[in-house]
Amino acid sequence: METRIAEIAPRIYRLSTFVPEIAPPAGFTFNQFLVAGEEPLLFHTGLRHHFPLARAAVARVLPPERLRWICFGHYEADECGAMNDWLAVAPRAEVTHGRTACLVSLNDMADRPPRVLADGETLDLGGGPRLRYLDTPHVPHAWEAGLLFEESTRTLLCGDLFTQLGDAGPLTEADVLGPAIEAEDLFHASSLAPASGATLRRLAELAPKTLALMHGPTFAGDGASVLRALGADYESRLAAA
Repeated sequence: METRIAEIAPRIYRLSTFVPEIAPPAGFTFNQFLVAGEEPLLFHTGLRHHFPLARAAVARVLPPERLRWICFGHYEADECGAMNDWLAVAPRAEVTHGRTACLVSLNDMADRPPRVLADGETLDLGGGPRLRYLDTPHVPHAWEAGLLFEESTRTLLCGDLFTQLGDAGPLTEADVLGPAIEAEDLFHASSLAPASGATLRRLAELAPKTLALMHGPTFAGDGASVLRALGADYESRLAAA
C-alpha cells in the first residue's frame, strides 16, 4: 500500500490510501485531510496499522510534530484508530470534537483531554483556514457524528457521506451521488432517521464548492445540489422502510 497526496483546495491536502482487499474487485479508499494553517489540523487519523504510511505522507507537507488539532467525523477505527499515535508524535496536539463525542468516548479514550466544540463554533487555524464545526447526529451514522466546513475555500470535510467503492482520483466534477447510492445499496451503512434529510439540507445551505469525501474522490462543483439530492435519497429510503 501507499498513501498518495494531492492538494484539493488551497492549504487542504488529501492523503489517500487504497486497499484493494476490501470490497473486491473494486477495492476501497481511505482518505485523510490535512489543513495546513499556523495550527495544522488533521481530519481523520486513519487506522492504527496505516499510521506509518499516514505519518510519512504528512511529513511530505509539514513536520508531523507541528500538528495542533485532530478531528474526525465520528468514533470509528478508520476515523480515529490512530488518534493516540498522533498525540504521541505531536506534543501540542489536541483532539477536538462535539460535546457528545467527548462525553461518550473521547474523554476516556484519548490520551489527552479533548477540546469540546459547540455546534457552529469556528476554529481559526491562523494564516487563513477557518473551520466551522457542525453537529450532524446520525448522519451518516453514529450519535456523535459531526463535520467541519473550511470557510475560506468553502470545503466541506464530509466524513462518510457519499461513500463509494473503487480507487478514484483526487478531484472530480463527475457524479458522486450515483456511486454513493450504489454503495449504500451494498453496505446499508447510513442511519435513516426523521431528521436525516433536514441535516443534509442544513449542510447544503453552506453552499460548499468542494466536498472532501473520506471514501471516494473530492467533488468540485455545486455541492449544495448534491447534498440536497442525497437528502432526498435518504428520505425516500426512510419512507419505503
